[in-house]
Amino acid sequence: MGTVTAADRTPKQDRSRLTRQRLLEAAVTCLAAHGWAGSTVAVVAERAGVSRGAAQHHFPTREDLFTAAVEYVAEQRSGALRALFPDGARDRAAVVAALVDLFTGPLFKAALQLWAAAAHEELLRLRVTEIEARVGRETHRIAVELLGVDESVPGARETVQGLLDMARGLGLAAVLTDDTRRRQRVVNQWSALLDEALGGGPVVTEARS
Repeated sequence: MGTVTAADRTPKQDRSRLTRQRLLEAAVTCLAAHGWAGSTVAVVAERAGVSRGAAQHHFPTREDLFTAAVEYVAEQRSGALRALFPDGARDRAAVVAALVDLFTGPLFKAALQLWAAAAHEELLRLRVTEIEARVGRETHRIAVELLGVDESVPGARETVQGLLDMARGLGLAAVLTDDTRRRQRVVNQWSALLDEALGGGPVVTEARS
């Protein structure tokens, strides 16, 4: 009588979901570590511990795999920001620092690799552009909520967008060098500028259930 393993007891649907998640996580890791050129389906499948056939069952093409990985990264980026303030934000400087961290961490670096590839792949560019536009809207919405911004005030929306553009620029700079010390000074200055532009004092936002 054969031995029943934990994998055997796991429902097929759950195994499929876990395999898909492993592939997405491996794709993100490969993009951050090796870039687009070094991140083939075979390399990702090996890192995920699955066969190439299993990878292609979930993602028939390389573009399918990596655009799904970008969407996965996008969800992780939004979730990571939310997780930092489960009870709502009370300090604007902490929110600014969290937003900058969002754009300077490995998830953003992985997304950058796909952006670079999308610049030369038309089909990939269309799909990545659509995903990133959605991510941008969601990130802006979260930033507005956490910073306690009233966008009906003239210039408030542009101020928040300027913060996100600044954070994205710091993320680009962090790809080549470790500029942690300089980045902290920039974060401090932007926090002061936001207080001046949006009104000083503590920010109090309610966490959503």
